[in-house]
Amino acid sequence: MTDKRVLRATTLAATPVTALLLTTALSMPASASPARSVSAVPQAVRLTCSASMTNSHPADYTSTGVKVHTAASAHIETVAHYRTVTHRKYATASSSGNKTVWYYISGATPGYRVVVDVYVSRAGRNGSCSTSFTPHR
Repeated sequence: MTDKRVLRATTLAATPVTALLLTTALSMPASASPARSVSAVPQAVRLTCSASMTNSHPADYTSTGVKVHTAASAHIETVAHYRTVTHRKYATASSSGNKTVWYYISGATPGYRVVVDVYVSRAGRNGSCSTSFTPHR
């Protein structure tokens, strides 16, 4: 008798979820696929992010900036992946959503493409983008 109660409780607990899934599936147009509908939801909550370099071919012992555009006052993390080391920097976007994060180039491998990943966040929303630069002597 205990097994029947557990089975019945499991069936009752699953019923609202099943009903929700069936309602969602039935309300979608025939041309829409469930995967596209589900993946569109995370895109709507992602924070905008774009990044570029002030100088994409900086000489050794000079500086280059990562220009970031995102939401106003968003938290920014940049991660520069050099050949032998990774450098992280943190900043906050201005009220217009812009910030330039500066990197000093000293002894970087000439000709090695340094990828800079950018992560932004604000009010529980996140976003990311990237850019790169190639140092020279």
